[in-house]
Amino acid sequence: MKADNAPATVPAEAEELLAASAAWDHLSPSRHRHLKDVLMRRIDQDLARGTRTTTTPMVAPMVVVAAATPQRRRRQPRPMMVLPVAAALTAVLVVTASGGGHAPGHFPAAPPAHYNSASATLSRIAAVAMTGNVTPVKDDQFVYVETLTRGNKGAFGGQVRLGALHKQEYWTVQRPGPMTEEGWIRESGKDAVMPGLGPMVATSPVYAGLDHPTYKWLATLPTDPEALRALLYAETEPWGTSSLDETVFSNIGGMLSTAIMPPATAAALYQVVEKIPGVRVVPDAVDAAGRHGFGITRHDPGAATRDTWIFDKATLTYLGSRSYMIGHQGDGTAVETLYGVNAVMRRGVVDRPGEVPASVEG
Repeated sequence: MKADNAPATVPAEAEELLAASAAWDHLSPSRHRHLKDVLMRRIDQDLARGTRTTTTPMVAPMVVVAAATPQRRRRQPRPMMVLPVAAALTAVLVVTASGGGHAPGHFPAAPPAHYNSASATLSRIAAVAMTGNVTPVKDDQFVYVETLTRGNKGAFGGQVRLGALHKQEYWTVQRPGPMTEEGWIRESGKDAVMPGLGPMVATSPVYAGLDHPTYKWLATLPTDPEALRALLYAETEPWGTSSLDETVFSNIGGMLSTAIMPPATAAALYQVVEKIPGVRVVPDAVDAAGRHGFGITRHDPGAATRDTWIFDKATLTYLGSRSYMIGHQGDGTAVETLYGVNAVMRRGVVDRPGEVPASVEG
């Protein structure tokens, strides 16, 4: 079975896919989702054209600087990319998995009895989320999120390599927009490319919405699960060969991991996930801080990635996530390679970038 950080090599034909930046870790969480979507669309388009051989491309940290791709959402403007002012562009790293592996979504057959139903588990998570004590966030404030993270630091032409565990801090702007700065970021520790506090600057105006979920915008969403489900599905467009279900799942995961929201909104989002086909429970999953929990995951057949959200087994609170790229060996056996893992350590509300909250929210 292939290890999470097993070696992988760069195919020559991958060099022309995209241009990229070494500062992936310094993008805002919503830009992570957007740029991943762009990449997955390119991969899936290649698969649809029949260019796939025996592997699925694996991708390192990157910033897209190519022409704008079709928007995933139908009405809300959004920027093509956001990056720190001092970020230096580099070549993209695209790698393919090699060696053994396990089939995506192939989990142990006998999970604990109280985690063997995704629907029941998500219902319990929603019930806990509803009891949260959250102070509303004002437009002139910032949502602070501190994470521990490891990302792909492999060199171009070399192996996939998870970098050192390091701390990231985000201060997300809460104004409804338009805005040119989506937030601020600070990193510390080994593999922190830009340890100083710096802005995340958008190349086009940013508005509150699915790709920039402010507290006020989240508070406007319907809390009836069916109404919320209808709205999210109407406002979402799938990319490449990924299904609408997969795209909605990914978008919700991004909101749950990076935002502070009203408890009723959080509960409704989990209830929406409960109805998404293909959602499964992972009996054991470990976040970047080494905390063991259970996971919620799903994977479209043919999709190039799989994300797992991690929850505490006792409190059912969100801990972090793991992200895998999926390739295949020559015999068709699926291979999963870990390309990112994080742990949310603290969230809160502050009045200016650089401040750290005294109390934890959400």
